[in-house]
Amino acid sequence: MTTDTISTGRADAGARWRFGPLLRSEWTKFRTVRGWVIGMIVAGVLTVFVGLFAAGNSNIGCQTANGAPRSGKACLPYIPHGPGGEVVTDSFNFAHQTLTGDGTITARVTSFTGEHANLNGQPVQAGSGPDMQPGLMPWSKAGLIIKQSLHQGSAYAAVMVTGRNGVRMQYNYTRDTAGLPGSASAAHPRWLRLTRSGDTITGYDSADGTHWTEVGTARLPGLPATVQVGMFATSPNYVFTSRSFGGTSNQGGPSQATGVFDDVRVTGASAGGTWADAAVGGGGPVGQAGPGHANGFTRTGRTYTLTGSGDIAPVIPGPASTLPTATVEQSLAGVFIGLIAIVVVAAMFFTAEYRRGLIRTTLAATPRRGQVLAAKAIVAGAAAFVLGLVAAAVAIGLGVPLESSKGQVVLPVSALTEVRVVVGTAALLAVAAVFAVALGAALRRSAAAITLAVVTVAMPFLLTALNVFPAGVGAWLLRLTPAAGLAIQQSIPRYPQVTTVYSPAGGYYPLPPLAGLAVLCAWAAAALAFAYVLLRRRDA
Repeated sequence: MTTDTISTGRADAGARWRFGPLLRSEWTKFRTVRGWVIGMIVAGVLTVFVGLFAAGNSNIGCQTANGAPRSGKACLPYIPHGPGGEVVTDSFNFAHQTLTGDGTITARVTSFTGEHANLNGQPVQAGSGPDMQPGLMPWSKAGLIIKQSLHQGSAYAAVMVTGRNGVRMQYNYTRDTAGLPGSASAAHPRWLRLTRSGDTITGYDSADGTHWTEVGTARLPGLPATVQVGMFATSPNYVFTSRSFGGTSNQGGPSQATGVFDDVRVTGASAGGTWADAAVGGGGPVGQAGPGHANGFTRTGRTYTLTGSGDIAPVIPGPASTLPTATVEQSLAGVFIGLIAIVVVAAMFFTAEYRRGLIRTTLAATPRRGQVLAAKAIVAGAAAFVLGLVAAAVAIGLGVPLESSKGQVVLPVSALTEVRVVVGTAALLAVAAVFAVALGAALRRSAAAITLAVVTVAMPFLLTALNVFPAGVGAWLLRLTPAAGLAIQQSIPRYPQVTTVYSPAGGYYPLPPLAGLAVLCAWAAAALAFAYVLLRRRDA
């Protein structure tokens, strides 16, 4: 007689170690604890309603002389948009003539000077004289330009000298390429050239008028046969920013630039036209009348002098903007508070088992402790991601129209960028939740895990935005700490040709969006690895 022996130990262990049932078990734990569910719901509600409150609390009012008070969009001036749909500043003094077909314009810049508001006293509103002092803005510009028309926002390509950034070629407001370094003067003039071939514009510079170097090439699709070509000058507002604990204060006033050109030559089938002066967007000399009244162009023999004010650039948030701007991510102001609530719930998801003594049961049922850690991280991260996705989509979907109705100029972004902001916000909350779970597993104490998570994820942003640290220290904090992940919400890029205060308070971070999120992911991965090592080595 034989007796069959059936061993079930290996099969039972395999069943216990299967990850799917463990994941369902952890999800059941999460959704059946009322406090955790309420905490996540509160995080979503705060994300939406704080953002909507901020959007609805930005109403703009105005009143003209002897007119009725107005508010919202009625207070906004004409807002030009560039070829890509971006909001732009297109204000400069333009000595121009028409060019039909292909052609070339060449000129030498022998002098480039400027003046700006004297901010040692009160900021001036307009007018030169005692309220102005000599000095060029870093991005004061004078040079040659080929422009589709005199209409603000129309396509263009230009090669220019600048206040402190050497020769540049810029086109369609957002593109910028560097040329020769240094400033233009009688001792060190700069020769500039633009050549049109169809819808392609090529810019050149030279230090001697003989040896030319290509600066860049621009393709302007749909450029008409007849365009405006000539010399221009412009200079953005002078803004002085002072930092103090708790924020910044800004003073601003006008500036203007004057370029002196000679040896100006226009070649082409239609060359030889007369020069006309136009203040595109009212960009004539400071203190002059409105659009069309430049009065900043003089000609003496073969020497041309042109003075202008304004800028040719994209509009971005910050004190230098002449418009009440907003960005799509400003509707996500509540994410910061929601993030803290999610971190609290995620940390307690693990520490609660230590506090109640349930961790022994959990680890006895699943000896592979790394699987327990992974399951809890996935459940907390997935819950935070779904909640963040819904909350971010609702906040932006309701907040952006509300901001616009209140008179804010919401800077448009592509659909892909808006999707990245929404999905990135959800990913930010998810990775922060995983980070908090790992801290809970490593520290075992709710207070310690929550404090460390909040201090590393939220505090660097607050301390930097409130100017507690010098700007350089704050920038490094936002590069190296988990708070770098907040950069995923930035929708408007940094433009090198626009000077402003690039700070977290204005929606700018020292790292690109995806790089910032990668730093947070690295912290979460390191915390998980550390928690796994401790979880395996320590008793339950």
